[in-house]
Amino acid sequence: MTRSKDKRDAYYRRAKESGYRARSAFKLIQLDEEFGLFAGVHRVLDLCAAPGGWSQVAAERLAQVSAEGLSGCRIIAVDLQEIAPIEGVTRVQGDITHPAVLQHIETLVAPEQVELVLSDGAPDVTGMHDMDEYVQHELVRAALTVCGALLKAGGTLVAKIFRGPEVALLYAQLRSLFGEVYVAKPRASRNSSTEAFVVCRQFRPDAVPARDALVLPPFVACGDLNDSNADMNYVSEPGNSYRVVVQPPIDPPYQEAIRRRSGRAAEAGDE
Repeated sequence: MTRSKDKRDAYYRRAKESGYRARSAFKLIQLDEEFGLFAGVHRVLDLCAAPGGWSQVAAERLAQVSAEGLSGCRIIAVDLQEIAPIEGVTRVQGDITHPAVLQHIETLVAPEQVELVLSDGAPDVTGMHDMDEYVQHELVRAALTVCGALLKAGGTLVAKIFRGPEVALLYAQLRSLFGEVYVAKPRASRNSSTEAFVVCRQFRPDAVPARDALVLPPFVACGDLNDSNADMNYVSEPGNSYRVVVQPPIDPPYQEAIRRRSGRAAEAGDE
C-alpha cells in the first residue's frame, strides 16, 4: 500500500503529535527562533489564517512572553474560510481586501494597533509559475494595505512569497515601507518549493500612501459631442479629395509585403 507524501513527511507527523492543525506551524516556529518575532508583542493579526496553525503558535508564544498571559494579549485570525475555535484567538471570516472587513478588524483592535502581522496565505497553484507568482504577490500587497491601517510604527510583517523573476519589484516595495527586509527559508519549507518568507521589520507608516490616494481618478471625456464618433465610418462629403499623408512612415514593416504583392500581381498580368 502506497503512503501519501504528507504521511511520510516528518513535519506532518510532528504536527499531528504536537496538536497543530497544519505542518506550516513549524515554519513560524523556526522563523521565530531565528528572528524573535514575538518579543515584546501583545497584539497579532493573522491573515489567511485557516486552518489556524500559525494562530496556535502565536497563542502559545504570547502566553509565554506576556506577563499577563493571553488575558493581556489580542490575536485576530482572518480567513475566507471558517476557522475552528482556538483559545485566546478572535476569529473573523471575510475577505481581507474588502473595506468592510478591514473596518471590522479595526474595531476589534481599537484603540491600539497590532505589532505583528502574519500572512501564510497562498493561491490555488495552477502550475503556471508566472501567474502563481503574480497572484501570491498580490496577496502580499493586500497584506501591506492592512498594515497601512493596522500595523504599529516599528511593527513587523511576516508573509509568504514565491521567488521568481518578478520578485525584485516586491522587495523594492517592501523596502520602501520597512527599515529591514529579510528573505527566509525555514527547514520545514520543502526545498522543491519556490516558497519563502519575507520578514519585514521597523514599519514606517508615513511611507504608506493615504487611503484616498488609492481611489481611482475621475474619468473625463473630451471633445464636442457633435464631433465625429471614432467608432464609426462616414461617407465622404461631396467635394472632398484624397490627400497624401503629411509624412509617410520611413521604413514601415509592411513595405516588403506590399512589394511582394505588387510583384505577384505583375507576374499574373504577364501571364
